[in-house]
Amino acid sequence: MFDLEFFLKLFPIMSKYIGVTLFISFCSLVISLAIAVIIAVSVYMKVPVLSSFCSVWISIFRGTPLLAQLFWLCYGLPQLLPFLQKLSVMSLLIMGLSFNASSYMAESLRGALSSVGKNQMEACLASGMTAFQGLRRIILPQAFRVAVPALSNNFVDIIKQSSLAFTLGIREIMAVAKTEGGSNFKFLEAFTAVMIIYWLLITCFNKIQKFGEKRLNCKYK
Repeated sequence: MFDLEFFLKLFPIMSKYIGVTLFISFCSLVISLAIAVIIAVSVYMKVPVLSSFCSVWISIFRGTPLLAQLFWLCYGLPQLLPFLQKLSVMSLLIMGLSFNASSYMAESLRGALSSVGKNQMEACLASGMTAFQGLRRIILPQAFRVAVPALSNNFVDIIKQSSLAFTLGIREIMAVAKTEGGSNFKFLEAFTAVMIIYWLLITCFNKIQKFGEKRLNCKYK
């Protein structure tokens, strides 16, 4: 039987760790977006060597499982790079999520950049701007507007993927669900509760996303 009383008691316990999940997600978003911009611009501008490296980066992080990447970064790579041993598991987790998300965000941005007509860059150069100035002032603002829906979906994926933090020993809402469910042998109640919390978090973000898209679209009407 479904234990409703136990189920309801889980929400106050799990709510204490929502901040951990959001901290991981937002830090990963900021870092991954910064990396994605560098990758997308490098590929778009066809920067020698760097664009080839970025293509390999995208291929590796899109072509391998995230869990394998996290274990490689947290347990494997520190054996080769000792300075990584000084970083906390939380820092390594955020790095792993950021690297993975950046590969998907970069593709979203690259597609958005390609949607902007090449004649606009030509017009920028003809007006005396450098390629970098044209990219920063004219091309990127338009590309970001196009990429917002895709980037928002990437952020939703980051929130959901942050649930893998429990595999590295970080206590967040998924870890609490596993612990409470295991200690009371009530996994149905525990994982139902955690699914509801994730659903509410992502629903709230989707509302914010739609509001942001409307504001952006208003500027171009």
